[in-house]
Amino acid sequence: MIAETTNRLFAETPLVRKKQRREWVARLIFGMMAAAMIIPLLLIIGYLVYQGAPLISWDFLTTNPVGGMRRGGIWSALLGTIWLVGVSLLIAAPIGVMAAVYLNEYARDNWFNRIINLAVINLAGVPSIVHALFGLGAFVLFARMGRSVLAASLTLAIMTLPVIIASTREALASVPRTFREACWNVGATRWQTIRRIVLPNSISGILTGVILQVSRTAGETAPIMFTGAVFFRSISEGDFFAYGLKEQCMALSMHLYTVTTQVTGAPKPLPYAIAVVLLGTVLLVNATAIVLRVYLRSRKKW
Repeated sequence: MIAETTNRLFAETPLVRKKQRREWVARLIFGMMAAAMIIPLLLIIGYLVYQGAPLISWDFLTTNPVGGMRRGGIWSALLGTIWLVGVSLLIAAPIGVMAAVYLNEYARDNWFNRIINLAVINLAGVPSIVHALFGLGAFVLFARMGRSVLAASLTLAIMTLPVIIASTREALASVPRTFREACWNVGATRWQTIRRIVLPNSISGILTGVILQVSRTAGETAPIMFTGAVFFRSISEGDFFAYGLKEQCMALSMHLYTVTTQVTGAPKPLPYAIAVVLLGTVLLVNATAIVLRVYLRSRKKW
């Protein structure tokens, strides 16, 4: 008798079954939305790999284009991309992090700093062609750098700064304010608190935001086309310092555009192979960022 009464009390009611059906429908809808994003991406990657596989090899990565870029490899373009991305991050990362530290930790809530925040947000949405024209006028012509690796890298750095600032501010804001107050209560200065507490506890988010900008930097064509990229240049194979900061360079995105639109008679798998290498480079850097983020987050004490 008692068991029957207990079973009746805990039996599913029509209301519970209705909620479970809604939960199942919501889960199905969200699963379909996730699949709608993931499946096309996998199909695109699979198609690129399938088309470009006949050309992808170690020689393809380490030799220069020959025969009017119809044969050979992509070494000069790959090295140029590495230089452009590396130099731009060396410029943008320190400036972006320091700007974010000022805006989040030092800046007061007044009209001037609100204008700065609004400008940062708006600059993140400026088209890349506008940054290209700015780099052409500011660095190539006004600063007289000419079309060079340095001018192109500075242009890419200006383009990525707003996103680095925004992501770093989010990482700094995620550190509980109680951590800061505890340091201030024992006599630590604001800078000591930032250096010893805030930055170490937000470094994973900062580093992730900085490294993930590689995907945008490596894939841009317009900014480097106006400021430092060249259609073709032969360099010493295997020499990582073949490009100088004041010299023009090739880049994978520019090389892909050139092979697709300007070169006639190129093998059909060539543009697909270049796209796979570019995509693989970006994915490798992003995977490194994810692994590093997981490692740094595992060391947090909160």
